Amino acid sequence: MPSLRSRLFIFTLKHRHLLSFQRKRRTTIDWNTSVPQLREEVEKGAGFLGKLPAGFDLSPITIEGLSAEWMLPPQATKDKVILYFHGGGLVIGSVKAHRGIVAKFVKGSGIGALAFDYGLAPERPFPEGLNDSITVYRYLLAEGIKPANIVFMGDSGGGNLGLATLLVLKDKGIPLPAAAVVLSPWTDLKNSGESFETNARVDTLTWRDAQIVFSKYYAGDNDPGLPLISPLYGDLKGLPPLLIYVGGDELMRDDSTRFAAKAKDAGVDVTLRVGEGMFHCYPACAPLFPEAMQAMDEICTFIKIHVNNS
Repeated sequence: MPSLRSRLFIFTLKHRHLLSFQRKRRTTIDWNTSVPQLREEVEKGAGFLGKLPAGFDLSPITIEGLSAEWMLPPQATKDKVILYFHGGGLVIGSVKAHRGIVAKFVKGSGIGALAFDYGLAPERPFPEGLNDSITVYRYLLAEGIKPANIVFMGDSGGGNLGLATLLVLKDKGIPLPAAAVVLSPWTDLKNSGESFETNARVDTLTWRDAQIVFSKYYAGDNDPGLPLISPLYGDLKGLPPLLIYVGGDELMRDDSTRFAAKAKDAGVDVTLRVGEGMFHCYPACAPLFPEAMQAMDEICTFIKIHVNNS
């Protein structure tokens, strides 16, 4: 059973609009929803899940026209790195909006991160965000950072890009990173998992129909079942060790459970954690309740083990 603190936190999330004296919170997305307004809302709420710890160094850089940011904890160097793919359904989100979340994993692992702003749909649909991701990984290699010292990490749509990037690298024969961590990854843009129906009533924290709208924005005229759009349908053999976290009550639960099962069948070293009663990307909420804290500890240990094995 979920802890009391997690249940109180979920209640607060569902009613946080009242705390800011708003009449209601956004619960659904449709074809008339303003994407610029959505992005603005996300940026305004960026501080809710954490702030930058004291002593952290932020260094903005540009990588072939892409805005990126190094985040280093005290005494850390750039020879080991978490390459972070921010979430937002491939349509919203940014490095700035995820800064507080990334900082938690940096602090917990003691390893610096490079986060970057990839092209967002609908202005820049598939494969532009994916190509941007490959560009940033190639940058790390060109800087002399060993693949064995790099761990991919992404949440939601960022998890999609992280996994799709692994598939591209594998197919091109480019050395893979040491491991990857994904939180509630969107692996199936066909949205065919049973949890999209079975969890529809309990998951009131995810914007209803966002996956339908965002999938079309990102895939454009392409088949959403293409493996580089939906990594679930790719050849997963040969991927590095994976750690996957997903909420048991979220719409996208089956994007993780089906991907993990397929990866395991392909011989991948994959660990799946399904949080009972938990919601989308819940580990990012550490240290606010025990389940998130336990997940954070395991994720940071996983990262440290894999980059320190090199």
